[in-house]
Amino acid sequence: MNELSKHYQFSDQHPEVTDFRADIIQGLCASPPYISAKYFYDENGSRLFEKICNTEEYYPTRTEVDIIRDNIDDIVNVLGKDCLLIEPGSGDSYKVRLLLDALRPIAYLPIDISKRYLQDEAKKLAAEFTWLKVHAICADFTGNDFSGKLALPHHVSVTNKVAFFPGSTIGNFEPEQAVKVLEEIKMMVGEQGGLLIGVDLQKDTAILNAAYNDKEGYTAQFNKNLLLRINRELGANFNPEQFQHHAFYNEQKHRIEMHLLSIIDQQVDIGNERFLFKKDQSILTEYSHKYSIELFQQLAAQAGFQRVKTWLDEKSLFSLHYFTVV
Repeated sequence: MNELSKHYQFSDQHPEVTDFRADIIQGLCASPPYISAKYFYDENGSRLFEKICNTEEYYPTRTEVDIIRDNIDDIVNVLGKDCLLIEPGSGDSYKVRLLLDALRPIAYLPIDISKRYLQDEAKKLAAEFTWLKVHAICADFTGNDFSGKLALPHHVSVTNKVAFFPGSTIGNFEPEQAVKVLEEIKMMVGEQGGLLIGVDLQKDTAILNAAYNDKEGYTAQFNKNLLLRINRELGANFNPEQFQHHAFYNEQKHRIEMHLLSIIDQQVDIGNERFLFKKDQSILTEYSHKYSIELFQQLAAQAGFQRVKTWLDEKSLFSLHYFTVV
């Protein structure tokens, strides 16, 4: 047994492989048409999102990181050093690194649907934090086949399970869907469990609109990259130059809406499937719901969570909440 295998394990729950073509066809046939935001993150999309996070206008990532760094001692005190830390949708694991050294959990369980990416990131963490037990789980925690109950690694026996769900990812779901996601997380952590979650806040419309329309144009490239991916992987003939990035804050529904707007009447083919887009017709690519602290607490309560503590930045742009299961 090598040194890494002593504290790294991998479990494959064999999440159902999404049929990319079927999803795209279904979305473009809908009224209004849409493309699921989960398809943003191919290699180029992930690179562009990193650039977005470093723009002057896009505040969420750096603000959440600052909140964690500025309040790390208090966060550790609230979560408890003896916790089992679970991260659904773990991604690049950048933010969890801020917690691990200070929190020193009994074990860390990253969950992600991307098997290769998950394994690479989990192995990096296991090599970096040599004292940490890392048990990576390949699963789609938002999928219909996921029960919310995790098979814990054999070396873990703990009642204090805490889920870490940063980045305001919860905002990408419609409120009723968000409740279901929170209910899945509640099942993960169990009766005495907790949830540390990042939530973007309602604020001046100009700040929100600027965040999704950066001057460098990275968000526009990120949005149009969906079309390039569909062309490359499905043999479609989208012309990205004939679509315009269109993102705006819907004040009535408290959400950013991101669209690709057809600037001419045009026809797009994906194999034998043909789609007609009128001038000014849009394809929806993402929602990002923004909450007040009170509204999000009410949403979490519907899923069976009660608030313990909330941390904010100085300008109240973003929030980090700790909830426990009711």
